[in-house]
Amino acid sequence: MAHTHGHDHHHAVPDRLNKAFILGIGLNLAFVVVEVAAGFHTQSLALLTDAGHNLSDVGSLGLSLLAFRLARLRSSNRLSYGYRKFTVLASLINALLLLVAVGGIGFEAVRRLHAPPVIPGLSVAAVAAVGIVVNTLSAWLFFRDRHNDLNVKGAYLHLVADAAVSAGVVLAGLAMYFAGWSWIDPLISFVVLAVILWSTWGLLRESILLTMDGVPADIKLDDIRLAALKIEGIKDIHHIHVWAMSTTENALTAHLVVEEGLPKGRSQALKKKFRHELEHMNIRHATLETEGAGEDCDFKDCG
Repeated sequence: MAHTHGHDHHHAVPDRLNKAFILGIGLNLAFVVVEVAAGFHTQSLALLTDAGHNLSDVGSLGLSLLAFRLARLRSSNRLSYGYRKFTVLASLINALLLLVAVGGIGFEAVRRLHAPPVIPGLSVAAVAAVGIVVNTLSAWLFFRDRHNDLNVKGAYLHLVADAAVSAGVVLAGLAMYFAGWSWIDPLISFVVLAVILWSTWGLLRESILLTMDGVPADIKLDDIRLAALKIEGIKDIHHIHVWAMSTTENALTAHLVVEEGLPKGRSQALKKKFRHELEHMNIRHATLETEGAGEDCDFKDCG
């Protein structure tokens, strides 16, 4: 998750993503309608299966858009952090949807190995080629922010995977039309499945980690410790906890051990300086407790 500076930029990114999600949903939904119609017209199960995969993208993009809208709602007495955490849940659901799509495609690929259907390959290739354009354009909408937010990364991977699926269908359609190779359809499907599984595993693993309030992948506790000890007046830091409030916001709590007898104003200045260092690590919500070098920490897991 990248670090961003500036109040205006912080609000510009969600606005840009909001438009990207709306446009992505519109493009993919329109293509699903076209692909379903073409699938029934040509009696191509490949197109209908691909349409189902694209429809899962529409659902995941809609879920991601809902997550961003909820993340901007105010907090309440029951949800003191608001709905930010839903963005993490949505990224987990996106990863699971990808795995479900993989299972469906895999089942169909195995079935076709035993009984490859005879379909108009050129028509299938033409419609699937449109799918490459739609999915590539949709993925491009999220390319800029794919490393800034796990939810956006999920949407991006969904769309890239669909573009790969459409490319596989194009190749299969051309091969069936020119060479009559009906068996190539399931073969290409297996290759595409391997690509999707490889890209999904990292997303699923990181989503589960953040759901369990694990330390985000781009943050190292040793870096936090070093940043604190570089500040004159801070002798030690312990009881460090870092977790994701959302897919874009991280929080931290820690105990700072400061020089004995340090004036209160100086102690506040040290915390302010350390918070500034934490912002460079994309930690914008820091709760810090200070204690003198000769004091004992009251928490049993300090150390």
